[in-house]
Amino acid sequence: MFVDEVEIRVQAGGGGNGCLAFRREKYVPRGGPSGGDGGHGGSVVLESSERHNTLVHFRFNPEHRAKRGGHGLGSNCHGKNAPDIVLRVPVGTVAYDAATGELVADFDQPGQRHIVARGGKGGRGNARFATSTNRAPRRFEMGEPGEERRLRLELKLLAEVGLIGFPNVGKSTLVSVLSAARPKIANYPFTTLTPNLGVVVEPDGDDSFVVADIPGLIEGAHAGAGLGVQFLRHVERTRLLAHVVDVSEFSGREPELDFAVILEELRRFGAGLAEKPMVVVASKIDVAAPAKLEALRDLSRRLDLPMYPVSAVTGEGIAALKHGLAARLRQAREAAAAAPPPPSVAAL
Repeated sequence: MFVDEVEIRVQAGGGGNGCLAFRREKYVPRGGPSGGDGGHGGSVVLESSERHNTLVHFRFNPEHRAKRGGHGLGSNCHGKNAPDIVLRVPVGTVAYDAATGELVADFDQPGQRHIVARGGKGGRGNARFATSTNRAPRRFEMGEPGEERRLRLELKLLAEVGLIGFPNVGKSTLVSVLSAARPKIANYPFTTLTPNLGVVVEPDGDDSFVVADIPGLIEGAHAGAGLGVQFLRHVERTRLLAHVVDVSEFSGREPELDFAVILEELRRFGAGLAEKPMVVVASKIDVAAPAKLEALRDLSRRLDLPMYPVSAVTGEGIAALKHGLAARLRQAREAAAAAPPPPSVAAL
């Protein structure tokens, strides 16, 4: 099951109470206070992991509570500190505060850790309050409560190339020939219900990149129509968009209209999707209608977008598409490296 958005509740452990005690031993007539401090409560930590690729493990277990610290004891014994609990999330997960919408953490690298609920401090025992004028204090502190928080976790896949387009234009088939991925392929709309990832290796080169097949968009996707709004967030992290357009004779679609509709959906969704670098992929050229292919070529020329006619069935144009995507990605990576770094979560 692919789950890319969940809401969870995390509760850090409270601190243990300080102890009120006095030392009583033989031959020690003035033992004095001996109450130890309470232990610290456990914190809740999110950690990004490459071993997870979905948030499904939070779907049926939405509440996570750390243990509280141990209470202080006599003879100046410190209460036991409670262990932290570590919740592992896929790389690409973004955590938001569910109440305020504030960005809490963005996990774009494996092994990143962030404390999302801090455990309470343990209270001080009465031995801490002994002074030269108050040698038998009866004062001690209760442990602090742990933080409690509701978090909304969103998974945004870390793919450099996103394949977008209407349902049944050949995106899943294209992923299967570009990479070793084996997505579900069938001759009906909305075959793909979850994004599919595949690793593409450039022919006769040492470059490789991850491509994501985004489930088919339709008109009104930004407002919730179809499946598009559910998965458009996965396009946000891509460096390059490959707009797949069906130019087959039997599709019953108009390439120019399809292109305009999808571009408008990206613009309305926001997040800078419409401004991302883009290439046009003319799909199913083995059964192409010459007029449709030429119309799409003219549109690409007017928009100054490179176009790659391909056939996933015969393999025609696949090698050129791989080379073209790799070249465009190198340009996008260089541009990203030259750009100033984004502000950190701490700065926000």
